[in-house]
Amino acid sequence: MIDWGILARAIHVVAVVVWIGGVWLVTTVLLPVMKLKRPEEWIGEFDAIEQRFAPQVRIAALLVLLSGLYMLYAYDLWDRFADLRYWWMHLMVGVWLLFAVLLFVVEPLIIGGAIRSHAATASAAMLTRMLWMHRVLLTLALLAVFAAVAGSQGLF
Repeated sequence: MIDWGILARAIHVVAVVVWIGGVWLVTTVLLPVMKLKRPEEWIGEFDAIEQRFAPQVRIAALLVLLSGLYMLYAYDLWDRFADLRYWWMHLMVGVWLLFAVLLFVVEPLIIGGAIRSHAATASAAMLTRMLWMHRVLLTLALLAVFAAVAGSQGLF
């Protein structure tokens, strides 16, 4: 017999690894390398990578949402959101919401179009802003992962 709660937790962890691992790669490898290139070079490369990577991250983010909601339901954990001892659950949800808005709204409707439409004049400053934003997001995501693992094991 399948324990759906364990399956949901496994899916949740794998999806978080894919999602945050991708953010790590973009932040620590891809964007710094792009800063070494001329705008007309990095725009095309970044766009090609983004076209392949963004759908994967969106699927991972949806799996994180669905598996997280299932665990809240299956283990009846909703009341934890009313208890500040479980602040790390609020952090997980907040980080997910921030990423979801960026992944499903801001990036496809604003950022992606702005980068492509300004490809000829894209500056190093644009890339620096993207790198700074990714560093902030990566830091928040890693903090949420650490807090969730530590909190779920009773450290807090």
